[in-house]
Amino acid sequence: MAVSGSKNFEPDVAEYIEEAFERCGLELRTGYDARTARRSLNFLFADWANRGLNRWTIKQNTQTVAAVLVEYPLGTITLSVAASGSFTIAETITGGTSEATASVITKPSGTSMTITVPSGTFVASETITGSSSSATTTVSSAPSLEDTQASIDILSAVVRRSNEDISIQRLSRDDYLSIPNKTTTGRPIQFYVDRQITPVIKIWPAPENSTDQIIYDRLVRIDDTDASVNTVQIPFRFYPCLAAGLAYYISLKRAPDRVQMLKALYEEEFIRAAEEDRDRASLSLVPSESSLRALG
Repeated sequence: MAVSGSKNFEPDVAEYIEEAFERCGLELRTGYDARTARRSLNFLFADWANRGLNRWTIKQNTQTVAAVLVEYPLGTITLSVAASGSFTIAETITGGTSEATASVITKPSGTSMTITVPSGTFVASETITGSSSSATTTVSSAPSLEDTQASIDILSAVVRRSNEDISIQRLSRDDYLSIPNKTTTGRPIQFYVDRQITPVIKIWPAPENSTDQIIYDRLVRIDDTDASVNTVQIPFRFYPCLAAGLAYYISLKRAPDRVQMLKALYEEEFIRAAEEDRDRASLSLVPSESSLRALG
């Protein structure tokens, strides 16, 4: 018998929902059935994030610092403007209509700037003014916070200077609050992640230049399942865990007699998936000198 020769099996959301309903002993009949199942699927993704499972969504960010600026968004917030050239790094910009404020981090192009998490909401067509340069320009479009708000946590971070990377230590909230002078400048050696709805990273000491880079790996959310024709942002090895988890979540609402069985199966599949998702490193065992002498 001939094998298929294909390796592209990738169920869409509708197929996962159908599989889950079948495991619950149910038949998918209405649009509401599909809608409530998609909602359960997104709750399942939140559960995975809480358990630290979705390591395939790790993204590496390189953030060029701005001298004396302590706080940076996780990810990038870009403000599109008519012209950014006259603004200075680290100065505060203020919207003339919205009165929103933010600090300039970088100016990657003549018509954009990356900014800190704004206080307030900039609006298109308003004029912004720089606090130190007095430069003005018009906002082309309001900045999106989606990339930053999709961030779950930072896994590791280094500071890069002259192509040399040095690890920096993560602080707890209490440890960061106990730093007496957070505006002391120098080469950053510590960071704190403030995990708000729009999370930020705070570094210490405050940067002494605008050329160092903070490079960090951040864990981000799995893409939402907005439509039944969507595919799901997971690798092949997680298909069984997803199907089992969705069946369990649906059983909580539709098949209470199967909850315990489906929960046990989900937890079993989750353990297998989590084990497969762990980091691996080569293991080298070196015998001690005393062991070698004993053998000799």
